Amino acid sequence: MAWVFLVLAGGMEMVGVTMINRLHRDRDWRSWMWLMIGFSGSFIFLALAMKDLPMGTAYAVWTGIGAAGGAITGMLFYGEPKHFSRIFFITLVLGAAVGLKMVS
Repeated sequence: MAWVFLVLAGGMEMVGVTMINRLHRDRDWRSWMWLMIGFSGSFIFLALAMKDLPMGTAYAVWTGIGAAGGAITGMLFYGEPKHFSRIFFITLVLGAAVGLKMVS
């Protein structure tokens, strides 16, 4: 169950990061609400995951999901560059997260 919490934490981190980007465009109450929900949920699920997972593993996977997810979201919805090298390194980040799962 800890890994499910960790994936949820990473997903909520992506919501929070996406809302930061949205706030630069539209400063409305919905963006602020989703930003708070995203980051609050992220920390709550991370804390739940860390009850069973080592701190280093949980933190590395959480940041990896958030960073890779934020970059992918930016490419898909906000017109950020889709260079091969960028996609390659995002794949490495996700591969590292999978590798940590396999050894934990």
